[in-house]
Amino acid sequence: MSNIYGEWLRAQREAAGLTQQDLANLAIMTRSHIAHIEAGRRIPSKEDARRLDGALNTGDVLSSFLPQEDVAVADYFEAARQLEQQATVIQEFALSLVPGILQTEGYARAVLRPSVIPRSEEECDRLLVTRLERGKILSNPATPLVCVLLDEAVLHRHVGSPEIMAEQLTHIVRMVEQERIRVHVLPFGAGYHPLLQGMLSLMMFDDQPPVAYGEGVLMGRLHDSPALVGTLQRTYTLALGDALPRKESVAFLRAKAREHGQYD
Repeated sequence: MSNIYGEWLRAQREAAGLTQQDLANLAIMTRSHIAHIEAGRRIPSKEDARRLDGALNTGDVLSSFLPQEDVAVADYFEAARQLEQQATVIQEFALSLVPGILQTEGYARAVLRPSVIPRSEEECDRLLVTRLERGKILSNPATPLVCVLLDEAVLHRHVGSPEIMAEQLTHIVRMVEQERIRVHVLPFGAGYHPLLQGMLSLMMFDDQPPVAYGEGVLMGRLHDSPALVGTLQRTYTLALGDALPRKESVAFLRAKAREHGQYD
């Protein structure tokens, strides 16, 4: 992924004789936020860019030439993955598939197998390793705090074999029982809700503004705009209010796992 914007920002900072902390102080930002922008992992908000221009006396260059906020997942997945690794709180909504960080090997392999996009076995294996590596963030007993909202369709849809589905749902139940994640099921009876338009991941950080990642058919977008992220957070909260309580959700997951297991 090209990082002309971040490299130019770093060059201007260094030309001004400023450290990242110096610039952060002048622009009323955190040093880590500056570092992520320079490395191409974050896109500043318009207000951040305006303050950076003011701190560096660069006119309106950083404000006028902001990179596109929404980028196809093929170009932006690495940045989204890195943010996922840094997040202290992750809120996931899954419309049709189990979120990547919770996928078992069997389930992930079934999702990544060649279909619309021709893939070699070697490429599928590489993608599988990356997918399973993402799940390792849950090996930390405390961080990130993860809340997963599953549309009921995720529990019914067969991905791979019934055995794979039973194993996958049992894995989620086990993670809840270990108090590593919270899971809520949004039942069909809840009717329409705004999140039905696609998958959503909200990521919060200790020292950076929150971001949102949305995904549809063969496309994904990373959202950095404070206003848009705020709207998505409120939408998530409203949908969560229509979901089953935690205990009922876990019972539902167990029942579906047994149901899938009966067809082994």
